[in-house]
Amino acid sequence: MAGRIEAVVFDVGRVLVEWDLGALYRPLIPDPAECAWFLENVVSEAWHFQHDAGRSPTEMVAERSAEFPDHAELIAAWATRFNETIPGPVPGTADLVEALHARGVPLYAITNFGAEFWAGFRPHWPVIGRFRDVVVSGVEKVTKPDQRIYEIARARFGHAAEAMLFIDDNAANIEAARACGWQGHHFTDAAGLEADLRARGLIG
Repeated sequence: MAGRIEAVVFDVGRVLVEWDLGALYRPLIPDPAECAWFLENVVSEAWHFQHDAGRSPTEMVAERSAEFPDHAELIAAWATRFNETIPGPVPGTADLVEALHARGVPLYAITNFGAEFWAGFRPHWPVIGRFRDVVVSGVEKVTKPDQRIYEIARARFGHAAEAMLFIDDNAANIEAARACGWQGHHFTDAAGLEADLRARGLIG
């Protein structure tokens, strides 16, 4: 492990909270094959990612509904019921945030998240309050793994890149952070992260 860590930076989706478009749509589209088709072709993760990059959900819904008019009501649900795509916390990660906070470790986050959806999501998750600052892709209009978002974060957080540990479930995002000089942990579960944090001396 290369050097002392001064701050720990978390991803949010699939690290702190679960995210699954199907959690919203499976109850609305009971037929499994039809639901799978809808999630692949209509409200897909790739389509959703446009909001993470800064596009307005109102604009996206209007455009997609014109393309798939028979599914307009279901497409609208993506914008009005987004929090239902977050079924709960990732087990164990919030406890690690608390352990780091108790040790006085500065905590931050970088998340691919649409600005409008972030505003509706943030108040429901007190753990986000442990972060001194959060860089939200939809606000900055640049998403991971674009290296620009790590430069924005470095400037905002005020620590040298090599003194920050970035935690993300997406390997491409970790590789991009490392290319910017950050240290990284590819998240798979809280147990693996806990072992890494202990090895680095960040928690007891």
